[in-house]
Amino acid sequence: MLIEYFVQHYANRAGKDIQSIDKTTLDLLQSYDWPGNIRELQNVIERSVILSSGDAFSIDELWLSKETARPASQVATSVAFKREAKPHSEREIVEAALAESRGRVSGPSGAAVKLAVSPSTLEDRIKALESINGPI
Repeated sequence: MLIEYFVQHYANRAGKDIQSIDKTTLDLLQSYDWPGNIRELQNVIERSVILSSGDAFSIDELWLSKETARPASQVATSVAFKREAKPHSEREIVEAALAESRGRVSGPSGAAVKLAVSPSTLEDRIKALESINGPI
């Protein structure tokens, strides 16, 4: 129930129409230990909603710590399928949007529009990603 609430809350804030929650995602969220408590849940859901492009909510299991998530063998098939179909990490999604927009962050053809986030939010995410893994 809490997951549904947060998904709808952040979807409304982002102006997105999310109709369902992927079963695999629901299982993954329920099996995760949540060492960061509700704030970690909120952050994972908010990030996933912002980066989602369809009407079904799903998360990238890489955003959850491997130590407390359920064993990869239980979700390997669906995750492998998702990875082949689209970028699977936040960094790859941002890089793909920047590539499509030829490095432009803001404006009508910028990456922020493609990701349905404000340019300042995208710039903050780019800085955060660069501080972890180097330049995008």
